[in-house]
Amino acid sequence: TNPSPNIGWENQERMSLFERGPADTVFALALIHHLAISNNLPLNKIANLLSRVCNSLIIEFVPKRDSQVQRLLSTREDIFPDYIEQVFEGEFLKYFTIESSVRIRDSERTLYLMQRRKCT
Repeated sequence: TNPSPNIGWENQERMSLFERGPADTVFALALIHHLAISNNLPLNKIANLLSRVCNSLIIEFVPKRDSQVQRLLSTREDIFPDYIEQVFEGEFLKYFTIESSVRIRDSERTLYLMQRRKCT
């Protein structure tokens, strides 16, 4: 939730995260539930940001019934009715195509391989 800005002498030594990209591939594993639940970021904002920093995306969706999400929700009210896999897919489909998805064995989590849509 805190992308790096330009830094260094006259802000010229290191470019911002957005100026350095896009990366060929970004791995976003065990991340989205922290951004959405812990940091109150809507899925559409997460999808938009990731579309600006990568061409390919490997991302893990961690549903509410996962023990780690339950741990995050144990100390706060669940104000996240849109944090469901169907909404996740819908928001990410605005920026990416879903090349494949696979449920992780012995888990409720799903891994997705996505490609950023080409701007016309």
